[in-house]
Amino acid sequence: MSEDNNTGRLVRIVGFIAFLVIALAFYFLLLGRIAVSLIGSGKAAAVAMGIGVLILPIIGVWVVVTSIRAALAHQHLARRIHAEGRELDVSELPRRPSGRIEKAAADELFEQVKLEWEAAPDDWRTNYRAARAYDYAGDRTRARETMRRAVTLERAERDSR
Repeated sequence: MSEDNNTGRLVRIVGFIAFLVIALAFYFLLLGRIAVSLIGSGKAAAVAMGIGVLILPIIGVWVVVTSIRAALAHQHLARRIHAEGRELDVSELPRRPSGRIEKAAADELFEQVKLEWEAAPDDWRTNYRAARAYDYAGDRTRARETMRRAVTLERAERDSR
């Protein structure tokens, strides 16, 4: 893919995310207004419902903020791995019609990366690579856990400098 295509794709993705965040902000404000109206009515049932409705935008803001922070942290690690030339090369692996890597090939890739990780479990790079391998193998839960560990380890490495 050319640099122009990558830039255009990035702009579209960032634009879409910005649109979603603005739409969610509008929705959260609307929910907040409804909650304040319910609480202001003074009726016990309406006040209880208003408090419940007020909690929804608070949780929503927390989810949006933590998701964006995690995405930025993961992108930071991806840039560092790319700069170090340590990305997983999946270009030659067989793919399904959907574009996902074939399960057997993804599992084999994971086994290779797992050996690297076992040799250096406290290196953010091996954790990052293991998280990507988990993702390719379809284990999203472990991929997220391992990526969080990679972010923590990388941050600790940066802070110790």
